[in-house]
Amino acid sequence: MIQEYFAPQGARELLAQHGLDNFAALWALQLDAVDAPNTSRGGWSSVYRLELTDAEGVARGFYLKRQDNHLTRSLRHPLGEPTFAREFRAIKSYAGQGIPALKAVYFAQRRLNGHRQALLLTEALDGYEPLSTWFQSWQGLGWRGKQRLILAAAKLIRSLHQAGKVHQCLYPKHVFLKVDDQGADARLIDLEKTRRAWFGQADYVADLGSFSRRSGAPSRTERLRFILAYLQKSHLDNEAKAFIIRIQKRIEAKERR
Repeated sequence: MIQEYFAPQGARELLAQHGLDNFAALWALQLDAVDAPNTSRGGWSSVYRLELTDAEGVARGFYLKRQDNHLTRSLRHPLGEPTFAREFRAIKSYAGQGIPALKAVYFAQRRLNGHRQALLLTEALDGYEPLSTWFQSWQGLGWRGKQRLILAAAKLIRSLHQAGKVHQCLYPKHVFLKVDDQGADARLIDLEKTRRAWFGQADYVADLGSFSRRSGAPSRTERLRFILAYLQKSHLDNEAKAFIIRIQKRIEAKERR
């Protein structure tokens, strides 16, 4: 028996309107993949763009993720489970703790002829761009534009760490931001490696080290502004200096490898 999750805000009705309110229909849907399938775990996993018109005639964007025998193993699941099952739990956990992230619309998994299959449908973050894309035009954004992005990203990552979680794949391409007259809003994606911060600040330093290593565009001053915003400090004190040194040592250790 397939156990299905539908988001409470009319997801089942919208999918039913298009004949897509079940696993078989979503699995059989013919769509073009947004990139090449991931075959790193012995099975395959792929992502597709899906657009559906709601009852008011408004087009809504989604991403449909499908995978077959693409498993991750853990102490809780030594024989493996679909990686989307882990990501779905993380999405629900983030929502419960108020950490801004992508939203799940539908999730289900099944066993069929020896295959472990899973589906995850999420709302598209239309209007948002990954920070890695913002970095491509960084020098033309001006002080105010950069400030909004820096503060929004710092606030997002602080909320993640204050909740006692680490992303474990915290790259600029996984931080999505939208800028308007009110400021900037940030969301996290790709949550399948998320876990509790078992090692406290060492885990947070590892997350921030990964993020910093891949953030080539900001200047040294802008990076400092980010760290101070993350720490909720107005100036560089001894605590902030020690924290920055730990991040830099982490980066240097990774680069030596």
